[in-house]
Amino acid sequence: MKIFVLIKEVPDTYGDRKLDLVTGLADRSSGDVVLDEITERGLEAALSIADSLDGVEVTALTMAPESSTASIRRALAIGATSAVHVIDEQLAGADLGLTAQTLAAAIRRGEPDLVIAGNLSTDGSGGMLPAMVAEHLGFAHASGVCSLELTSDGISGMRAADDGPQSVAVPLPAVISITEALPEARFPNFKSIMAAKKKPIEVLSLDELGVSADPAAMPQTIMVAVSEKPPRAAGVKIVDDGASGTRLVDYLVQNRLV
Repeated sequence: MKIFVLIKEVPDTYGDRKLDLVTGLADRSSGDVVLDEITERGLEAALSIADSLDGVEVTALTMAPESSTASIRRALAIGATSAVHVIDEQLAGADLGLTAQTLAAAIRRGEPDLVIAGNLSTDGSGGMLPAMVAEHLGFAHASGVCSLELTSDGISGMRAADDGPQSVAVPLPAVISITEALPEARFPNFKSIMAAKKKPIEVLSLDELGVSADPAAMPQTIMVAVSEKPPRAAGVKIVDDGASGTRLVDYLVQNRLV
């Protein structure tokens, strides 16, 4: 069995995150970058399946700049068998459509039985990529899964919904997006970190995948304007002099908070 896990390098949520005001892209030089935690949980879900079956190959797939090698090596240290790294300058600032098309082409090339992704990245928070990838591939899709189990018929699990937990099941091949309800990734030890240095990383370009980044070939979303986050303004201070309750209610009404 072959499992692909979509991984993503993102700006560290504990650090400062800024946009380049010229390009509108995230300024990766403004702080640290890390492997997104939700993708680490996706790796753990794949490795849990690999622990229960013989002959399971787990491949980490990312579309990222050349500088993302350290994050890919972390995925390999966590336990992925190999990695695929799609690098191309034309992908800078790619929207969800181009990203999904590119990742689907890489997945199709690898012919996996199962694709696991996080439901939301901590930078873009688009939430649509797994479904779009599944559509390109023609795979079954289950979103927002909070538990996962391999069955004789495919993949089953539970999904949280407004009316309570829902049971979901899809046949293979499939794309599954998971939530943070699944376990955290296992911590790489020294032996796995050293072993990761010898694991293969396949590097692919758009030409090798047969994907065009030309907007004429596929309509794309573009950012037309970007600006600095406005500085925080001082709040309204209400001193309790006997009429503070009335002034507080008036403030809430004026700001449509009640």
